[in-house]
This record gives sequence, C-alpha cells and structure tokens, in this order.
Amino acid sequence: MSNIINARVVGTKRVWRKWFDRIRNLSWTWRITWFYLSVMLFLPLAAMFTKAGSVGWKKFWEVATSPVALSTYDVTFTTSLITALINGVFGTAIAWVLVRYDFPGKRIIDASIDLPFALPTSVAGLTLATVYSDNGWIGSLFAPFGIRIAFTRLGVGMAMLFISLPFIVRTVQPVLMELERDIEEAAWCLGASDWQTFRQVVLPPLLPSILTGMALGFSRAVGEYGSTVIISSNTPFKDLIAPVLVFQRLEEYDYAGATIVGVVLLGISLVLLVGINLLQAWGQRHEN
Repeated sequence: MSNIINARVVGTKRVWRKWFDRIRNLSWTWRITWFYLSVMLFLPLAAMFTKAGSVGWKKFWEVATSPVALSTYDVTFTTSLITALINGVFGTAIAWVLVRYDFPGKRIIDASIDLPFALPTSVAGLTLATVYSDNGWIGSLFAPFGIRIAFTRLGVGMAMLFISLPFIVRTVQPVLMELERDIEEAAWCLGASDWQTFRQVVLPPLLPSILTGMALGFSRAVGEYGSTVIISSNTPFKDLIAPVLVFQRLEEYDYAGATIVGVVLLGISLVLLVGINLLQAWGQRHEN
C-alpha cells in the first residue's frame, strides 16, 4: 500500500515539475498574459462558481428557478431578443444609407452612432426617461392614447435599442463597403428589380455580419444595467430585469442569491459567446 502511495506522490511531483518547466520556458509576454487573465478573469469566475456552489444544489435550483428570477429572465432575454431583431432591420438600413449615400451632415450622423459607447449608461437612462416620460417630448405624444413608455417594459426595450444599435451598424458597415457595385449593376441589366437584387445579390454576403451584429447587440442588452435601472420601474413580474435583481439581492445582503442569479446569467452569456464565435466562423467561411 505504501508503495502505491509513494508512486502516486512521485507521479504528482513529476506532473508539477513538467508544469513548472513549461511555465519557465514561456516568454514574458505569455507569462504576463496568463497572469493578467488569471487575476481579471479566471479567479473571479472561479470565486463566483465556488460561492454559488457552496449553498448546495437544492438551494441553487430553488433560487435560480424562483418565480421572481424566472420573470426577470423572461423580461431580460425576451426583450433583448426583440430589440436585437428590430435593430437588425433598422441598423442594416442605417448602415446602407451611411455607405451608399452622400448628404449634408453625414459625418455627424456617422459619429453619433458611436454615442452609446461613449455616453455613460446612467446618463443615457436619465435622458431616455426624460424624453419618453408622460411629460417628455416623445412620451407626451403617446400618453393621450394610454401608452406609457418610461417606467414600463417598453421603456426597458427602448434603452436596449439605444445601447445595442451601434453593434449592428458597425458590424454591417465594413462589409457593405467591400461589396462590389458591378454585381448589382449586372443584376439590374439582366432585368432584376431592386428587391430581387437586394435579396439575391446583396443580402447573402451581408447576412453573416447582420447575424453577428444582432448577437453582439443581444449580449450587450442582456447585461445592460445603468440605463434600464433608471427608465424602468424595477417592479417584479413587470419590468424587473436580471442584472437589477442581482443588485437588489446585494442590497439585501443576500450574496449567495445574487451570485446564483449571476451564475445563471454567466452560463447563458457563455452559450451566447460560443454562438457568436460560430457565427463569425461561418461568416468567414461564407466570404471565402
């Protein structure tokens, strides 16, 4: 028995020696990269999973599938999906106009597309809440018809539309710039209509970038907090989103519950990340 234990100890030491030898043989750039990723990414993720797993599987499932949590998942992911689809259409149209047309103020409009990237999300939420409130410039137009935008789920959707639009436009724009106009002109010469030319000639090479931009916008909307927390009423079973639920659990000192909801969001985000990478790989194969 002692021989077996000694053999296992020796084998473990050999494995660790090989591991340290590999680390010593790495360049400084590799060492810095792994150190930075470990401190900023791997260790926090490990700590999150450890904290969530410390409550036990039964408690984890109970918190993750509680009615409030399920309601926030529905609001978060359903609204994000709808906004991604809407931005997929209008973002492509905006990219088309910016690439194919010249008009006064084009550079200003093109630069303003990146405004959601530079604008603090809290400022964006405050601006949207002011504009879409019942007394706001836009909200007051819908209020007489009984349609409320701010402090409802519709307001959450408006915030998600705002912060995810640049992903669609900036993903489609470069592909549109590289498209050859000769192919479209050839289709017109052969008698194709504008719609047939767009559907059969332009859309196929654009589709991978559109899907990638929609996936990126969807992921960004899922994790949005700063703007949605201001423009929504944060009422459970109405317009409460999952990131806000995490913050509410932290305010109640329910660190385990907040971590569990965060782990669920993290797991879904990882699945989305894999999907985005697959879309990008498919788009590259399609272009080649």
